[in-house]
Amino acid sequence: MAIQILLVDDQYLIREGISSLLELEEDLEVVGMAANGKEAIEQAIDLNPNIILMDVRMPELNGVEATAQIKQSLANCQIIMLTTFDDEELIVQSLLAGACGYLMKDIPPHDLVQAIKLADSGVFQLAPEVAGKLIGSLKTQRHGEVPKFPTDTPLTTRELEVLKLLAKGNTNKEIAKAFNLSEGTIKNHVSNILMRLELRDRTQAAVYAVEHGLS
Repeated sequence: MAIQILLVDDQYLIREGISSLLELEEDLEVVGMAANGKEAIEQAIDLNPNIILMDVRMPELNGVEATAQIKQSLANCQIIMLTTFDDEELIVQSLLAGACGYLMKDIPPHDLVQAIKLADSGVFQLAPEVAGKLIGSLKTQRHGEVPKFPTDTPLTTRELEVLKLLAKGNTNKEIAKAFNLSEGTIKNHVSNILMRLELRDRTQAAVYAVEHGLS
């Protein structure tokens, strides 16, 4: 069964452009489009989509408030913020409202498709630049505290190095370039890190790194 998607953006051309892109995928189906948060709530309740791509700043009701209200009624609906704003406050507000991801509108089409499929599987996602801002916010909040560095970490030296760069918001490609390794090798390292630390995704790994003084 196709993943059903609701598109929410106040710009008509963006809605139509994303819809045309997603409709090329056999396992994705755009079931509705809304121009503001108020319409998003009404359509979400009526259509009960698997995924909502939600703009942040819109007239009548913004994406953050719409996300919070939708999650109260549709807890299993996964909402990805798709925006041009990487403001730290908006990022935090969106995640607290229940968004499962925060991506930028300049994301490559293939990556957006993958993000939707991952979100449908429950994977939490942040754009690299967004992750960096969120980690910076965590560092500021923890200023003055003694990092809880794990003396019995199950990670290898290389995995620790990869984790440090991951926490800074680097992509697998960027980490691979830094260590002169293949992107596939870095992907394996990240998978091992998540498995050994019993973490769900890259965002949890980045938070772990900050909390344990690795970033």
